[in-house]
Amino acid sequence: MAKIASTTASMDIPSQGELDWIQMRQDFSDVHAETTKEKMIRKVRENPLVPIGCAATLTALGFGLWNFRKGRSEMSQYMMRARILAQGFTVVALIIGVGMSFAKKNHRNS
Repeated sequence: MAKIASTTASMDIPSQGELDWIQMRQDFSDVHAETTKEKMIRKVRENPLVPIGCAATLTALGFGLWNFRKGRSEMSQYMMRARILAQGFTVVALIIGVGMSFAKKNHRNS
């Protein structure tokens, strides 16, 4: 029984490795952590074509589904093709944005 009490007492005392996060928090207390909203705004400013492409994709999808529900199959098909084009535009804009940020990062490091 005494053996069980000594093992539980040793578990209550945190080791130095478990307390490292406290020291790290104190070291970086003056550093501003970017919030999710701030990060989203920064990313939109870096590459504004991606949100435009996403909005175009959602618009074409919504309008296409609405036309499908109304029984306008020809317009629905047209909007689904427009959705594919908008998705392609978004992917290309994303690739270009990643390439530009990579080039900017490499240029800064040089």
